[in-house]
Amino acid sequence: RRMSTAFGARTTADAVLRGRDLSGQNMLVTGCNAGIGFETARALAAHGAHVIVACRTLDKANETSDRIRVAHPRAELSPLALDLGSFECIRQAVSSVPVGALHALICNAGLYMDEFEPTVEGLESTVGVCHYGHFLLTTLLVDKLRRAAPARVVMVASESHRYPARLDLEHFPLEAHNFKALTAYGQAKLANVLFANELTRRYRDVGIVANSVHPGSMIGTSIFRNSLPAKLFALAVRPFTKSIEQGAATTVYCATASELTNTGGQYFRDCKPHSMSRGARDAEVAKRLWLRTQEFVEARETHWPASHLRS
Repeated sequence: RRMSTAFGARTTADAVLRGRDLSGQNMLVTGCNAGIGFETARALAAHGAHVIVACRTLDKANETSDRIRVAHPRAELSPLALDLGSFECIRQAVSSVPVGALHALICNAGLYMDEFEPTVEGLESTVGVCHYGHFLLTTLLVDKLRRAAPARVVMVASESHRYPARLDLEHFPLEAHNFKALTAYGQAKLANVLFANELTRRYRDVGIVANSVHPGSMIGTSIFRNSLPAKLFALAVRPFTKSIEQGAATTVYCATASELTNTGGQYFRDCKPHSMSRGARDAEVAKRLWLRTQEFVEARETHWPASHLRS
């Protein structure tokens, strides 16, 4: 299929979906209480999708759902409490997903930390939430994705995946003694791209593919809520960046475009395929990252499904 050339940097999520009816499709969006995640969930729901609104707390998920219903009273929404910094919370969330089949999983939740802070499992939080949390969530949802095949996973990454140039698994994730905020964020985003590539390799044959996206630089989202310097810088450059509506467009495009059915392992920017870094194209590192993450998760997950141990 030929990919649309009509969309670009200034395209909005609603423009991508104009004329589309997503009725009957179940889609889960993480981190959708603000910013790009909220706009992604709102746009999908506005065009008929049943959106599972996944936020850190049920209060936030309910509040987000109420905000969407103000604009779209007929929106089909299911609030879900999902704290990606806790494996136990992730497992509880997956058991509460109210659908048997999932057509799209949008891993949008992100984090940027000024200081080292561990997750419940002791992982550096940026990588712990962005990579490990989404890894566990996605693999536990594989059966639901398989039932909806062809199904899609969208990893919201960033151009920051280019720094570091390669993923040093010997120092991944960072620890308190060697923590650097920008390095941790770059590691997390690089891991997102590598994960999408490896997920596609492992599950394409059962109808599940994944792509990674760059939504736009320094968009006014809540990702910098834990960093005052980054938050102030983002505010300063906001007049020169994409709007939230434009920032969600590439995510929505990858989740719904008919020309992308069964297309995976690609990196998108401005609703078009874009070259990923050399480090992100390293298939061997992608495999090693998967196995290393799986080993960590298995050691702490008593309910890990054997069906997910694909080579």
